[in-house]
Amino acid sequence: MSDDHNHQIGNYNRAFGIGVMLNVIFVAVEAGYGVAAGSLALIADAGHNLSDVLCLLLAWGASLLATKSATEKRTYGFRKVTIMASLANSILLLVALGGITWEAIGRFLYPKAIEAMVVIVVAAIGVIINTITALLFISGQKQDLNIKGAFLHMISDAGVSLGVVLAGIMIMYTGWSMIDPIISLLIVIVILFGTWFLLRDSINLAIDSVPNRIDIGGIKKYLNELENVCQIHDLHVWAMSTTEVALSVHLVMIGDSLKNEFLSKLQKELNDRFGIEHCTIQIEKQDDESCVLNKDVCI
Repeated sequence: MSDDHNHQIGNYNRAFGIGVMLNVIFVAVEAGYGVAAGSLALIADAGHNLSDVLCLLLAWGASLLATKSATEKRTYGFRKVTIMASLANSILLLVALGGITWEAIGRFLYPKAIEAMVVIVVAAIGVIINTITALLFISGQKQDLNIKGAFLHMISDAGVSLGVVLAGIMIMYTGWSMIDPIISLLIVIVILFGTWFLLRDSINLAIDSVPNRIDIGGIKKYLNELENVCQIHDLHVWAMSTTEVALSVHLVMIGDSLKNEFLSKLQKELNDRFGIEHCTIQIEKQDDESCVLNKDVCI
């Protein structure tokens, strides 16, 4: 494992640790004041922040497990748990959204007065905390779906808390308590939008779809245009984790044209040009038709 990778893991550990600590403290404060002020928006936001603590812990645990070495039983190690954590985070969010929606509907039927100033102050603190936590993950969220899940949770929460602040201000000036459950439902819509993309991408990686960032068409074109390669078949590209991608392919080559440096150069090119970290390449001769995977059902 490289020094750069170890440094990156250390940064993520600090980010997760700080994020969990800040959000646990805020959840306790927000839930307490939400009950005292009678604000469903605050209680809903606290509940969602609690689910975010669980999501952060899941993502953190997965990122640590992914660094464990491979064994004879788990030949890829625990890399795949980062994808499982992203999927679990998405499902946890959907469950939390269902609970918030149920409570909001009940508040429409049985409205309660709230202390607007308490709502404004506590939610404003939430904007600050969630923004700080989101910034801890901003550098890694483009390359790692697991980190992206943590980032999206936090940045959406910052926006949600801002919405709660606005609700408190409107209630203070209008006295219309129905604004509170309306804001709660808006919270659900905002989070649902972000959660859908995380859920979709997590499911795709879980069933070994080609990751979004991989240009499968470009890979096929590159392999077909290699010198002395007359055909490719049984091409597979899948995610080993939320950061590592694997590829396997059969290359049919003309005659005895294989050079010693061919495979090492090919692996380096696939890594540099397409982001493929783990390649398995099988070489076959042009006149050898014995490969059972050279058929129409294989790509």
